[in-house]
Amino acid sequence: MKIEKIPPGKGRPRAFDIDKALDCALDLFRRQGYEGTSLSDLTEAMGINRPSLYAAFGNKEELFHKALERYTESAGTFLCESMSQPTARAAVEQLLYGATTIREGGCPQGCLLVKGALTGSEDSVTIQKELTARRAANEALLRARLERALIEAELPADTNPADLARYFSTVLHGLSIQAIGGASQEELTHVVEIALRAWPA
Repeated sequence: MKIEKIPPGKGRPRAFDIDKALDCALDLFRRQGYEGTSLSDLTEAMGINRPSLYAAFGNKEELFHKALERYTESAGTFLCESMSQPTARAAVEQLLYGATTIREGGCPQGCLLVKGALTGSEDSVTIQKELTARRAANEALLRARLERALIEAELPADTNPADLARYFSTVLHGLSIQAIGGASQEELTHVVEIALRAWPA
């Protein structure tokens, strides 16, 4: 258990688990998005007061960045595992079918990179830009895997890896939005099965 303490003379120690509090914030951001989550929501979910939140994590935007880093640690691992499959087809299958399980085990619905960007005002421009950049980076990884598949003749010579990566990225993000709307794993799986029919013959 990681307890954050303040050096002697700086006040009382923070009697809460930093990691657990950050996980609670991440869970809330995944459920409600960035703008849909208020400071009151965060302090209640994390079990701390505002001064403690500010002292440990900074403001709401800084807290979101920290939660986003934690989220991308696990999501990035899954993406890398998918891209390391022996074939590009297997990589895309693992990526898409993995997205259909996003609601299992009480997991909050939807991908934070998508849900966190569904709404946005001028106050969250920085957040929107970061989420856009992270989605673009993930698409670039997929495009690189498809470019390799083209070189290895796994894909037809006339395949456009960039277009194909954009297509499957769009499907991936759409699965998240459908999950947010309450689609079941079975329904999402059917979507993946249809999408994979677009794989170049």
